[in-house]
Amino acid sequence: MKTVLALSCLLLIAQAEDPEEPDRNPKPLQYLYIGDGSSQEFEFPQNTPGVIVISSRYRSSGGRKGRESLKQTVRVRSLDPDVISILNVSDSGRSGAVSSYVISIRSGVPGTAPLLIQLLDLYRDSEPVLIEERSDYSIRVAAGGDDPGSSGLAHFSENPVLFALLPLIFINKCAFGCKVEVEVLLGLLRRPVPLLLGVAGQFLIMPLYAYGLSCLVSLPKALSLGLVITCSAPGGGGGYLYSLLLGGDVTLAISMTLISTVVAAAAMPLSSALYGRLLGVHAALHVPFVKILGTLLFIAIPISLGMLVKLRLPAVTRVLLALIRPFSFVLIVGGIFMAYQMGSSILANVQPPIVVAGVTVPVFGLLVGFGLARLAGLAPAQRKTVSIEVGVQNSLLALAVMQLSFQRAEADYASQAPFIVALSSTSEMLLLVLVHIVQRRLCLPPASGTGT
Repeated sequence: MKTVLALSCLLLIAQAEDPEEPDRNPKPLQYLYIGDGSSQEFEFPQNTPGVIVISSRYRSSGGRKGRESLKQTVRVRSLDPDVISILNVSDSGRSGAVSSYVISIRSGVPGTAPLLIQLLDLYRDSEPVLIEERSDYSIRVAAGGDDPGSSGLAHFSENPVLFALLPLIFINKCAFGCKVEVEVLLGLLRRPVPLLLGVAGQFLIMPLYAYGLSCLVSLPKALSLGLVITCSAPGGGGGYLYSLLLGGDVTLAISMTLISTVVAAAAMPLSSALYGRLLGVHAALHVPFVKILGTLLFIAIPISLGMLVKLRLPAVTRVLLALIRPFSFVLIVGGIFMAYQMGSSILANVQPPIVVAGVTVPVFGLLVGFGLARLAGLAPAQRKTVSIEVGVQNSLLALAVMQLSFQRAEADYASQAPFIVALSSTSEMLLLVLVHIVQRRLCLPPASGTGT
């Protein structure tokens, strides 16, 4: 009898547990995430304002029990207000597959503050419906006043491929110095129309295009700001490299790069303030003046050395000119590899709208530069150069602005824009170079431009 009673109890226990078993195995679908979703704790300096971006993959099915869904929103509460206080929650207004919400916060005393994040579906004439609630994210406030984003900037600048390419870059710039023609420089001083066209295209038209494009595709505020800052950056050092390979005016290209880098010291802060205000991003943006100065010196010193070599050492000049094209091609390929390697983690969960926007930036810049140069009646070689200088931005400067201005998670999110523009620009220019080489092999070589 005792045996039968024991077996009956076991059967009852098994029957009571079986219905619960299916509920334990499936993992609930999560819509909310911060950054790329791989980290649940974020570090923040003490007594500092900032923002975090919360994204949601949830899309309403169209209504519940006949009620019409208006929109979704998030509600965020700090479970330790002394450590982190929530200042404001704003909707980015994006209507794509992923919605983004910008959360303004301020850190206080050191410690760890868990966040209570609720995703709500709003209905007409009804209480909000809770879709998801997460409390596994937290922000750790560290004591001290370290510069925000300094650790983020370091992990981009310590790439071993970059150090391997530095000697090649220096030699290549010296070789470009051997290509500089003093007569062309004097001509630019007398008639600086190409230089003025480059400044207008780079610092007036391109940022305006980025702002309009970000509004058109409804990018989140952080990505919109990243795209605008990227399009406000000066011409990249690769501009004169592409001018050489595509038959442009190398002397003009070098001059435009130097001039635009100088102008960027004033134009980038103005552009950041103007479009940051229009986008509703109130974070203080740090323009890397030291990096701008370093860029100037890293261009001017080896090119000046190359010009001196051209005057004093003809034999060395011939060697450098023989190396310039193969070195340039290696640097293009190395730049693409390095950009993909550095940006793989940042671009892991990139969304299609920012990819489409980033791909169009170099194409639009090339067309704008070429159109301006043609309207000004410039020579064909100068048209190519102005087109390239407007279309190729120094995305590393924009990346430095993002990394110096925001915390790591937000900086990496906003840095998607300069990374995608850099990858698109390098890939598209490499394609143009390959097409140009094939064209020269199959067809008659085009007439050589002046000043190259």
